[in-house]
Amino acid sequence: MTDHGSWLIRGVTIPGSAKNPTDILLSHGGITAAGTGLSHPGATTLDAQGLIALPGLVDLHTHLREPGREDAETVETGTAAAALGGYTAVHAMANTDPVADTAGVVEQVWRLGRTAGHCDVQPVGAVTVGLNGARLAELGTMADSAARVRVFSDDGRCVSDPLLMRRALEYVKAFDGVIAQHAQDPRLTEGAQLNEGEMSARLGLAGWPAVAEEAIIARDCLLAAHVGSALHVCHVSTAGSAEIIRWAKSKGWPVTAEVTPHHLLLTDELAAGYDPVFKVNPPLRTQTDVAELRRALADGTIDCVATDHAPHPVEAKETEWAEAAFGMTGLETALRVVQRAMVDTGLLDWLGVADRMSVRPARIGRLAGHGRPLNAGGPASLTLYDPAAPAEAVTPGASKSRNTPFAGMELPGRVVATFLRGVPTVLEGKLA
Repeated sequence: MTDHGSWLIRGVTIPGSAKNPTDILLSHGGITAAGTGLSHPGATTLDAQGLIALPGLVDLHTHLREPGREDAETVETGTAAAALGGYTAVHAMANTDPVADTAGVVEQVWRLGRTAGHCDVQPVGAVTVGLNGARLAELGTMADSAARVRVFSDDGRCVSDPLLMRRALEYVKAFDGVIAQHAQDPRLTEGAQLNEGEMSARLGLAGWPAVAEEAIIARDCLLAAHVGSALHVCHVSTAGSAEIIRWAKSKGWPVTAEVTPHHLLLTDELAAGYDPVFKVNPPLRTQTDVAELRRALADGTIDCVATDHAPHPVEAKETEWAEAAFGMTGLETALRVVQRAMVDTGLLDWLGVADRMSVRPARIGRLAGHGRPLNAGGPASLTLYDPAAPAEAVTPGASKSRNTPFAGMELPGRVVATFLRGVPTVLEGKLA
């Protein structure tokens, strides 16, 4: 008789493990054994020869759109996409309708995630009421709610007022919270459409200067040091930003940062055809920026990869560039993009990928049940990945939206299975 609550994963490779290939036994939501020659009567056996086991991926930056924008995405479809990408936890950003600036809204999102069941959903609370940048939202009540919010962000908009940013950092310090800043000086980016440079000039699109991001990051690093509170920098996109963050970290300041998969692979050259699928905030930058972002992720200056999964309905993207919405989907392709940009180039090994896509984002997001080593006694949330799978063109998946910049691009690797606390959410590359 098969015990459907137990899984025996045979012959898998665990990056950094002294014994490879190894077997992993999942039972009762945890890893009950890891080693060679394991057996468990009745367990479902999964042959994992050639596969890599990673702690379940954690995304610090996902737009699930619900409540209010269900035409673009729902918690159900967004978390299904996450599971297919190897994620066991995502942080849902606050720019919903209504905005997630109260305990009631963050609890609604949290409960929708629990109902969907594809992965854990940790709501991100807004820093300011309505994302309007005028007064602080109910940070304390969101922190004390059932959702236990610890990350706060007005993502999509910058907390540009330095006094308000200081007060937010001071407030969340009391409960070990984090302010995640969308670094974009609003005055320097009025009407901006594309990275300021040769391509924007050639296309006649309003330029988006790198300094608009870098100036806010520099200011906020100084504020975080002054207050002694945690700052997280969202979607770093320029070489200068990476340099500032490297300097702040050299001082021992409490600053962390993320980079998106698209900023690790794509450049503003792709805008040459005016296809709004490549319109994103912050914009795609130059090849020099891409190289520096890769280097910063490899050396740990940039802590993690976060997707900034930003789904939009067809009509919001299939229009002229100036009218199109900013944003790209990314949950289902992130690990494959990281393999191409970081692993296949020799910049990161798979232990480094586990660190940048699970361990560190879980730590930054205060998720104790994720990003843990795949040892006996640990949670059975993990991803089985085939890095040798032939490169295949990206096709539409579980997300409700289709605005992926990688459509038709051949990317290596394949997520074979995703387990959330011992229960498969994806098996053989399909939703379980």
